[in-house]
Amino acid sequence: MKPSLQLKIGQQLTMTPQLQQAIRLLQLSSLELQSEIQEALESNPMLEVAEDVEAPTPDLNKSKTPDEHESTIETGTALDQDVVSKDLPVDTQWENWDAAPPTSGSNSNFDRDSNYEYQGKTTETLQDHLIWQMNLTPFTDKDIAIATTLIDSIGEDGYLSSSIEDIKQSLGAEMMPVPNGTDEEISEELSWQENEILAVLHRIQHFDPIGVGARDLAECLSIQLAQFDGSNNQIEDAKLLLNEYFSELGTRNYKQIMRKSKFSEQRLKDALELIQTLDPKPGFAISTTVADYVTPDVYVFKDKGRWVVELSQDAKPSIRINEVYASYIKRADNSPDNNYLQTNLQEARWFIKSLNSRNDTLLNVARCIVEYQIGFFEYGEEAMRPLVLSDIAEQVEMHESTISRVTTQKYMHTPTGIYELKYFFSSHVATATGGECSSTAIKALIKKLVAAEDNVKPLSDSKLATILSEQGIKVARRTVAKYREALAIPPSNERKSLL
Repeated sequence: MKPSLQLKIGQQLTMTPQLQQAIRLLQLSSLELQSEIQEALESNPMLEVAEDVEAPTPDLNKSKTPDEHESTIETGTALDQDVVSKDLPVDTQWENWDAAPPTSGSNSNFDRDSNYEYQGKTTETLQDHLIWQMNLTPFTDKDIAIATTLIDSIGEDGYLSSSIEDIKQSLGAEMMPVPNGTDEEISEELSWQENEILAVLHRIQHFDPIGVGARDLAECLSIQLAQFDGSNNQIEDAKLLLNEYFSELGTRNYKQIMRKSKFSEQRLKDALELIQTLDPKPGFAISTTVADYVTPDVYVFKDKGRWVVELSQDAKPSIRINEVYASYIKRADNSPDNNYLQTNLQEARWFIKSLNSRNDTLLNVARCIVEYQIGFFEYGEEAMRPLVLSDIAEQVEMHESTISRVTTQKYMHTPTGIYELKYFFSSHVATATGGECSSTAIKALIKKLVAAEDNVKPLSDSKLATILSEQGIKVARRTVAKYREALAIPPSNERKSLL
């Protein structure tokens, strides 16, 4: 075949850089969005912070007029507002400023701000707490080396994660030399080395918190029981249960315990009450976990009989075009400086437009969710309706992938708590009347049934399925087990209790 030129007509969908930026901003969380805005402010001179459009977080308990509601819901208002009235009230006057008079010299600012310098970490780990107590204990140099090795082997829950043999090997040949001699002498020397480690471990186990360094749960609870007065019959019964019937306690086989120990039901209850006051994981008492706080993107509250949806002020863009730099642009100027300003001005407009589009989409999706799940806001989880992404996508006339991006890592503040937007989407189960029931509503019913059950005879998964079937919800036993595990509810044999 000879080469020839051919003309074909076709269509191709291409994502512009503006669309790519809008999609990327849409899937960012509130914290990631603030970082993105800060990065744009640092890289684009045409953007500046609109400090005069800041507004406080909406007061969920304050009654508002309909006009105020509309003004808070509109997302474009904050960008259009460039001037704030000068008659706004202020809390203080400069004459009432009670600060110390400024001092001359270059060190005045340093003295005033020195208290805000980083002074080092303020949190204390479990190992730091134990080493501090070790330094206050009259140990020999060898005992300090053993104690340091033991403390390093204690996990966050307070249990010793290494065996005595591993601890001995970690100390090395200098601290624990390999013995020589007859088999009897070697065995005696090895036993003496283990006794040295156990003696130091016993001292550590009585550090604060009591029971730290235990090798298992039974030892941990027994150490804590040893701190009580031994003349108490209830304490003696609790020690007997831990030493003789610990496996039966784990399986909650109370009938076998009463048959073997000759305990009455009341006597067994008293001992169990004392055991339940003990701490099974003493290491968590010295916690270094820092709480992660969620910043809501949307606020939902009820005012005068109607549910109001508002964007959080943190989610709204607080940036605008820098009018001073924008005035420097000349139309008929092709110099590099002028082209640089024009390029940054266009990028700044695209960025602000993408932020507006993100907030409008987020607010529309949140409104549709509230309208669809109005029963949840009125009556709780049991009134949750089945909802999938396509239902919201049809209402807002967007693609399901867009709804998925909007609902990922976005949170809604409601009167009952803070929920991720994805929480309101759930699968459905058929009912006896031909309708549908949300899986979230079924989980709420299971939680309610388990909370009201008899602790002596807890409800099994089959019994829960039967009760739900009587209420018109067709659900299999394995489905009930899956929902129960998702709620972190143990099985019926582990929920059994005499108390």
